[in-house]
Amino acid sequence: MKYTYNTSGTCSRTINIEIENDKVVDVKFVGGCSGNLQGIGALVKGLTPEEVIARLEGIQCGMKGTSCPDQLAQALKEIRK
Repeated sequence: MKYTYNTSGTCSRTINIEIENDKVVDVKFVGGCSGNLQGIGALVKGLTPEEVIARLEGIQCGMKGTSCPDQLAQALKEIRK
């Protein structure tokens, strides 16, 4: 399944997520720090959404109260509802 999540409070605007057989297959951020976000996408491939949430939820970028990794965790939590 493919999902699109509109971020809030970050430089990235959107996260495109693909999940198959309860594993993250692909993550692409639109906007934000390209190299760092490509790295995050590569690192979470093959993990379950729960593993990604456990690792990334709560990470903050400066004083924003969230971050691109945290927004990915929030997206996955929303998808799991």
